[in-house]
Amino acid sequence: MPLAVWKGAAAVVMENGRLLMIKSTETNAWSIPSGGLEEGETPEQACIREVWEETGFKVAIHEELPVKRTQIGDYDVTTHYFLCEKMAGFISYQDPDAEVEEIGWKTAEEISEVGP
Repeated sequence: MPLAVWKGAAAVVMENGRLLMIKSTETNAWSIPSGGLEEGETPEQACIREVWEETGFKVAIHEELPVKRTQIGDYDVTTHYFLCEKMAGFISYQDPDAEVEEIGWKTAEEISEVGP
């Protein structure tokens, strides 16, 4: 039986030495803003939309980072990563799926403390 396919995009947004992160209500874990591509959407469009939905920030993509391909359970997963710059907005919850518990800017030290 072939694997189901999931394609998504994720944003690396840095400002003043801090990384923009979200805490998931489902896993209680911190991660960078990300999500699946909607029908007809490019990875770049998905990245920009996901950052807006999950954090309230408008971003511009500066660079495409390496693509990650892996298998998670019964899914063949492809995630496109992008280095982004915050252009406008403020922390607010636009998340239509109610999957974001907390939004924050984390230093490298704070990221190592939150762990996987």
